[in-house]
Amino acid sequence: MEMAKTKLIKDKIFTIYCFISLSFAILPLIHIVGTTLVRGIKAVSLEFFISLPKPPGEVGGGIANAIEGSIILAALTMSFSIPVGILTAIYLSEYQDNWFRNLVRLLSDTFAGTPSIVAGVFAYSLIVRKFGFSAIAGAFALSILAIPTIVRSSEEALKLVPIDVREAGLSLGAEKWKVITKIVIRAARPGIITGILLALARIMGETAPLLFTAFGNPEFVRSPFEPVSALPLVIYVYATSPYPDWHQKAWGAALILMLMVLAINLAVKYKLRR
Repeated sequence: MEMAKTKLIKDKIFTIYCFISLSFAILPLIHIVGTTLVRGIKAVSLEFFISLPKPPGEVGGGIANAIEGSIILAALTMSFSIPVGILTAIYLSEYQDNWFRNLVRLLSDTFAGTPSIVAGVFAYSLIVRKFGFSAIAGAFALSILAIPTIVRSSEEALKLVPIDVREAGLSLGAEKWKVITKIVIRAARPGIITGILLALARIMGETAPLLFTAFGNPEFVRSPFEPVSALPLVIYVYATSPYPDWHQKAWGAALILMLMVLAINLAVKYKLRR
């Protein structure tokens, strides 16, 4: 009887400890989301979405150029990262172990832990110094961050496909590349899509690489070879400015960015449930 009471007390203490730990983790998140929502909603209007920014010091304008720039950067980054990431994952998952495969895996793991500012400096030295600031340079820097996430998620999804499925396709006389593209990838498609969405959610909020590559642009973009703005850049520039109106717009841009990332994460959850 005494032992049962001791176990019950220990169980209660452990439960309370878990609840306190959960509170420490979730309360800052609630505070950040609530503050961004309350302050950001004040800046949101039709003009905020469709207008270009006003000159420094003037009240009004919007962040249409930053929204357009974020979409362009995301599209360019994913158009490069998705094929490279998936093909790399196929090589790591489907082909025999050798020194080159081990080297590719090592490089992929190394890039996964690379700080975002290092990716920006690398893109600056490789592209910007020769060709200038551009959306292409920004997309290249963001690709360095997106590819490892796609590789890791896609490789794990491909490994979950039973070996019997591969052997069944090969036993019917299909070539290996056809088995991979027609059978294995289709079976692993939900996991691959999840990895792509996770990579997209990560790059949407990156600021450091864009400071060295995209640079920013107060106008709409006519070519991917010219500087481009983005929501993280607008938040950084406006939040550090001396103008109260820009501070308000920085909160609005933060709210829009938070909602975009939330939508991507909800899409990931939906895919994982399926």
